[in-house]
Amino acid sequence: MTFSLPGHWVWDFWFAVDGADVHLFYLHAPTSLGDPELRHRNARIGHAVSTDLVHWRDLGPALPDPAPEDGDSLASWTGSVTRGPDGRWWMHYTGLSLRDGGAVQRVIAAVSDDLVTWRRTPLSLEADPRWYEPADWRDPWLHHDVEAGLWRMYVCARVTDGPSDGRGVIGLATSTDLEQWTVQPPVSAPGELRQLEVPQLLPVADRWAMLFCSSDLDHSAVRLARGAAREYGTHVLYGDSPAGPFVLESDPFLSGDNGPSLYAGRAIEHGGRRWFLAWHRLDDQGRFTGGLSDPYPLDTTPDGRSLTVRFR
Repeated sequence: MTFSLPGHWVWDFWFAVDGADVHLFYLHAPTSLGDPELRHRNARIGHAVSTDLVHWRDLGPALPDPAPEDGDSLASWTGSVTRGPDGRWWMHYTGLSLRDGGAVQRVIAAVSDDLVTWRRTPLSLEADPRWYEPADWRDPWLHHDVEAGLWRMYVCARVTDGPSDGRGVIGLATSTDLEQWTVQPPVSAPGELRQLEVPQLLPVADRWAMLFCSSDLDHSAVRLARGAAREYGTHVLYGDSPAGPFVLESDPFLSGDNGPSLYAGRAIEHGGRRWFLAWHRLDDQGRFTGGLSDPYPLDTTPDGRSLTVRFR
């Protein structure tokens, strides 16, 4: 484990790279809550910095305390950081509000000139009921399609029809300026899993990989009927374009039963190669832990078109 926070659980995270510095933004909640399941309604975003993915210097809270009217007045959940066309850094993340008791998940945003001091923006993007259930709209990951002049935001979402255990999809919203967003139909098909959390898009050879994570309770009856294992961890969809569609090409997870108890894996380029990091879920006694894993080499299969993690 490379990063932990005394007295706190640490789980979902995302990175931003600025020169030699890798900035880690992570969810945390106090262990004094007692039950790890209570962490979700008490989550806040912390900030740490490293130059080697192993040794981290904690900078404390990433955002100022929310006001009662803010979109994350109840809790702040997973997001991503990208650099906008004006040179500012944008953090799009999930907010739960006291106004509705956390019943609606929404994407909100903050901006920064230096990745350290952040200011919330007015953005409040919710699921479009034409396609999505309003209670599941979180974990935004942004990608800038320079050729199309378009920003795409991929989110963990659920469609409104079909068997409940297979409604999980990668939802989509698009923007030309990072401020005004239009919700679009999903870029993956339902049927496999109840939810596809913490998406991340990255290029692999001449196509695109979409990382996501799901638990052992998220597998649909259709998936289990064909013999897929109830894995808990990170998997990947593939598509020919950032616009999708993205499809599942194999049942075994990228990081599941084949490795340690990890969840919500992320890929990062560092030191001339790709690495895979996730957060530790359970210890050897089956107790919830939390904390950032070691970096593991993220390679490709011999044909160069699919991802594989090498656990040491």
